[in-house]
Amino acid sequence: MIMRVLITGATGLIGKEIVKRCHINNIDVNYLTTSKSKIEHTKNYQGFYWNTTNKEIDTNCFKEVDAIIHLAGASISKRWTPAYKEEIIDSRVESTQLLIDSLKGESHSIKHVIASSAIGIYPDSITHYYEETFKGFEDTFLSQVVTKWEQSVDGFSELNLLVSKVRTGLVLSEKGGALPEMAKPIKFGLGASFGTGEQWQSWIHLDDLANMYLYILTNALEGVYNGVAPNPVTNKELIKSIAKTLDKPLFLPSIPKMAMKLILGEMHTLLFNSQRVSSKKIENKGFSFQFSYLKPALDDLLG
Repeated sequence: MIMRVLITGATGLIGKEIVKRCHINNIDVNYLTTSKSKIEHTKNYQGFYWNTTNKEIDTNCFKEVDAIIHLAGASISKRWTPAYKEEIIDSRVESTQLLIDSLKGESHSIKHVIASSAIGIYPDSITHYYEETFKGFEDTFLSQVVTKWEQSVDGFSELNLLVSKVRTGLVLSEKGGALPEMAKPIKFGLGASFGTGEQWQSWIHLDDLANMYLYILTNALEGVYNGVAPNPVTNKELIKSIAKTLDKPLFLPSIPKMAMKLILGEMHTLLFNSQRVSSKKIENKGFSFQFSYLKPALDDLLG
């Protein structure tokens, strides 16, 4: 019996990679899109329209589906105006609620929901090493986003579905996300670390993250898992390693926090917050990383 999953956010960086892995593993994919022009219909890849603002969804998307991989949400890498902050939260909470409400009225075969989350839920700390059991969340914007996001996802358990959450760190890929942006100034000899450079960056190679979703899916794992590689690095180490991989020198002093606050506003916390996060829980479930260390990951992506 071929498995079928429904993916939201399937056309994003992480979504595309998960779709690819599903097809390699003979898993068919339905996906939801807000753009009618992105709807395709092939035997193993079928698109369906939804509009979370209008609470509109083509419920045919649930047919013969065994699990949902829920990745949809507005990008946090745009300036955090008050209106956009609302959009960041609403896009996550409302899309989740629409799925839950739509499933309530449907007879379906879905047993498992795996939702994207983020390590932004953990407080900024140079010394703490965060595991999934940590509870002392702070009242920062990112922590609020992730808390509300995870609470909304918990609603699936009321439908007697298995619920899993992947708290994702800094995703490294040559196809998009932060790495090409970090590499750009370094290529021109303008690379520099941020602030003290001592803040921890809990990173993960895109291949490992996509494989982790598939592992959670095929092993029916429940609960929260940190989507990070086993060996976090400091921001200074990360920038130095990128420069070394690209064979470029680093001349500049580090970029002061104040300067980035002026340029990015509140969003500057994305660059300066420190979260050293553990991957032990997923490893203890038998998952093995292809890229446990930064150097091989960068060699693969930039080499």
